[in-house]
Amino acid sequence: MVSARDGRQIYAHEPDRPLIPASNQKILTALAALSAFGPAYRFTTDVRADRPPDRSGAVGTLYVIGGGDPGLTAERWWRLAADLRARGIARVDRLVLDDGRFDREWWHPSWGAVSSRVYHAPVASLGASYGAFTAWVAPGAMPGDPVAVRIDPPVDSFQIENKARTGPPRRGYRFQLERASSPAGERVVVSGLLPAGARPVPVLRSVSDPVRFAGAVLRAQLEAVGIDVRGETAVGATPASAVPIHEFAGSSVAEAVVPFLKWSVNVVGETLCKDLAVLRGAPRGSFAAGAAAIRAELARLGIPLTETVIVDGSGLSYWNRTTPRTLVAALRIARDRFGLGPELEAGLPILGSDGTLRRRGTGAPGLVRAKTGLLTRMVALSGYAIGPDGEVRVFSVIVNGHRGDARSAMRALDAFAEALTRP
Repeated sequence: MVSARDGRQIYAHEPDRPLIPASNQKILTALAALSAFGPAYRFTTDVRADRPPDRSGAVGTLYVIGGGDPGLTAERWWRLAADLRARGIARVDRLVLDDGRFDREWWHPSWGAVSSRVYHAPVASLGASYGAFTAWVAPGAMPGDPVAVRIDPPVDSFQIENKARTGPPRRGYRFQLERASSPAGERVVVSGLLPAGARPVPVLRSVSDPVRFAGAVLRAQLEAVGIDVRGETAVGATPASAVPIHEFAGSSVAEAVVPFLKWSVNVVGETLCKDLAVLRGAPRGSFAAGAAAIRAELARLGIPLTETVIVDGSGLSYWNRTTPRTLVAALRIARDRFGLGPELEAGLPILGSDGTLRRRGTGAPGLVRAKTGLLTRMVALSGYAIGPDGEVRVFSVIVNGHRGDARSAMRALDAFAEALTRP
């Protein structure tokens, strides 16, 4: 812990010991992206066609080229579709998705077995809604009735296999929802019991094919604005002869780091990681080239990296290593740089108020902004705290191999952060 004003060390305990940082790695990735691209840089999705639209607004093939935008939600895909309609597109005979900006390693090998949990969302240069969907599960009218399952966004690439039934009222929730890849898209399997009279339950899951999912979302939004989409949706390269139709300016880096830091959305960080690889000259974005680009940008900023090992952009890998001193140095440098510091600081969760800290540390609401970290037997908390004298303190605590459960470890870190704000 140091003073934000002059860097004076206030307290230290093994500050140079390399540890697994979990999601505190996101501080380094966000800082590197804000510095290298600039907060106002926007990721562009390029749309081209085999020919200009004819008098009826028809084109043969529409090519959609992924620009590595981590924030292409279903709402933004609608905006892109509406822009195309305004530019005269009324009919598309074939839709081609070009995800060639990144390689096709959608999950880092060090993450282990890939699950359908949201934190395991796949990484591609063309995606939608952070590679995730929500299944709303509601009970039927009477015990024994099938439950109702509604998918958001409502695209036709999901096939629901509903084995779940409505149980007796006031019983516990005992249902499961998993997804698996199928030739037609995503197969969603629901099983178990949901008590009669219960409120609808949202269940978030990742998709298995981010590019195909993006194509399904885009196709639905094109049709929603009145564009007739015929034929197949395919994945392929855009020919050099394709005619420019529209360059859609999507998320800025400043916008992207908010869900990345506030809600610890892993896929945002991995997308930024691969984007940085392309920015630094890699022919395609990859985890390895992106990790090297993050490290190079942090070194350029003067952050000490002797004990730091960067493997991915999100901190999901157990192969990452860094020290509390490195994280504090990164936070201090961010605070001292007007061109990028405000965006990073604004993206951090606020203790007791929002993000992953909204239900933690309620004894000091609004006085601490910090990034959380959580993996099995690992917790971390790094950020800024305002002391009773008005001085801002920069701190980092990384715990590996804690005894007891994760909740007790997190409560200890919250108590530490709260203590920084008191006399």
